[in-house]
Amino acid sequence: MTKDPRSTLLARHREALALFGERVHAVPPRRWGAPTPCSEWSVRDLVNHLTAEQLWVPRLLDGETAEDVGDELDGDVLGADPVAAWDAAAGAAVAAFGASGALRRTVGLSYGETAADAYCAEMTADAVVHTWDLSRAIGAEDRPPRPLVEAAGRVFGSYGDDMSPTGLFAAPLPAPPGADDWTKLLARLGRKA
Repeated sequence: MTKDPRSTLLARHREALALFGERVHAVPPRRWGAPTPCSEWSVRDLVNHLTAEQLWVPRLLDGETAEDVGDELDGDVLGADPVAAWDAAAGAAVAAFGASGALRRTVGLSYGETAADAYCAEMTADAVVHTWDLSRAIGAEDRPPRPLVEAAGRVFGSYGDDMSPTGLFAAPLPAPPGADDWTKLLARLGRKA
């Protein structure tokens, strides 16, 4: 009996958010303003970005479009307790993707209608890479488990070798000789392991 790909996708999504959440809980109070590998973001900015992304999930899966939500989730969504804000948003996103039939829906993203399972895969990959960013910023273990590396590689591998024209990633870097899959993926995203 083969495993349902949607079950695997949901498991990877939960694992990615849990890993990012572990890092959020590990941020020392003095490090919220520290820089991250995302050159324009502090630790707080990075956590705010991922938290806002999770807040989109229930709304999009409930049928709202990016246009409907507009700029409601722009700016600071963390408030006075960033950890609690992350926990609530991540929990809501996991529940929304895990709802019966949710991955069979279509969501209205800023670039058009997208299958919800593809959206979940993108959110998973984004969380994996940003966990590395946050880990680097706070000095935590930065190598994700192999299943998460593979999940992120599948998503980013479909976008081509240079994603810098999107404005979301830096120009790719050369991977060192003999680099493993994770190091190669980071290099493609303009990050040096």
